[in-house]
Amino acid sequence: MKSPGHRKWPDHVVAERTLDQHLRVEIDGEVLADSRDVIEVDEDGAPPRFYFPRSDVVMDKLERTATTTTCPFKGTAHYFRVRTGGKTLDDAVWTYEEPYDEHAALKDRVAFYEGEMPQIRIELAP
Repeated sequence: MKSPGHRKWPDHVVAERTLDQHLRVEIDGEVLADSRDVIEVDEDGAPPRFYFPRSDVVMDKLERTATTTTCPFKGTAHYFRVRTGGKTLDDAVWTYEEPYDEHAALKDRVAFYEGEMPQIRIELAP
């Protein structure tokens, strides 16, 4: 399905690029993702977001919540809480399970709320 946002606001940029870097996500020192296959999404008015393949994420640390949001450019996002070290971060991770055609590369990937949640760190892997 085509994105209604790109039709309605054709000048709004949602740029994806595959990074040539090895990135890791840590939450309170625990590694939750480690990948050489990360897509960076730069969207007008939003900080860059990094989408990791589910296969490179410790998915058993994530628990689906009832939260969803709709982006007119990417589709419906479904959220997860993270449980690490006795702490819970609600809606700290999201995924587009059926993204619009223009952003099909985001399917089967998850992104983390780095920046809004200071416990989450995305950095170059050693």
